[in-house]
Amino acid sequence: MVEPRIAVAVVTMGNRPADVDALLESVAKQDLAPARIVIVGNGCRLPEFARRLSLPGEVTTIDVEENLGCPGGRNVALARLREFGDVDVVVELDDDGLLVDADVLRRVRDLYVADPRLGIVGFRIADEHGETQQRHVPRVGRSDPLRGGYVTGFLGGGHALSMAMLAETGDWPAEFFFAHEETDLAWRAADAGWKILYAPQLLLQHPKTSPARHAIYYRVNARNRVWLVRRRLPLPLVPVHLGVWTLLTLARTRSPAGLKAWLAGFLEGLREPAGERRPMRWRTVWRLSRLGRPPVI
Repeated sequence: MVEPRIAVAVVTMGNRPADVDALLESVAKQDLAPARIVIVGNGCRLPEFARRLSLPGEVTTIDVEENLGCPGGRNVALARLREFGDVDVVVELDDDGLLVDADVLRRVRDLYVADPRLGIVGFRIADEHGETQQRHVPRVGRSDPLRGGYVTGFLGGGHALSMAMLAETGDWPAEFFFAHEETDLAWRAADAGWKILYAPQLLLQHPKTSPARHAIYYRVNARNRVWLVRRRLPLPLVPVHLGVWTLLTLARTRSPAGLKAWLAGFLEGLREPAGERRPMRWRTVWRLSRLGRPPVI
């Protein structure tokens, strides 16, 4: 690949103005300036950024009237980048993240130059103390967060996407709102023959959080998991995956209210339309299993 043109996209609900400023300032300090920066106000009006923070490249802000969720907001940014037509790779960052190192965008560029079939690059997420939570390591078990390589999934907080890949796979599943949208996109990418690389040298500093902090977490997590397997798994694997996942959820969830919300979401996932069913091929299932994360867990 010729040196790709890189954009940065950030989606925010407007409730973390200081964090967004800090993130954008860390983007401005990169030794490779992005060609474009797109900031989406998800149900909010955005302030002026470019002059105030001395941001590089072309800066575009988009105010969306309603909160579309994380995947929906990212799709707004992707649609605008596609209209511009001059970007090859988009780096998407959580609005409360921070690029600690100044060479992240340059390293992203070099990875895509080296491999034209590289579709997704996942960053390492670590808190201000350098700790990476195990749920942020895209492998099964207690895997070393500093061990990179090809994987079957990635983290939404910090990653890069090939625009050529998205033209083939489609964008984020906006109807998910949040939870499991990364897996849906990753499975589509893998089935289309694109590679997913976990690159721990690409660090996004992010506050230590729990996904259960969101009031709708249990319901949406269950609903989207059911939608995910209905959309993407071969039919014989659907009950296997849901059975294994149900047992794990029952063993891990201690909150009666959480289990009640989870059950409501599970039933909603079975009852409501899941969207287009495009199951991955069996050879993709085999390849993902060899990479260490079989789609049945």
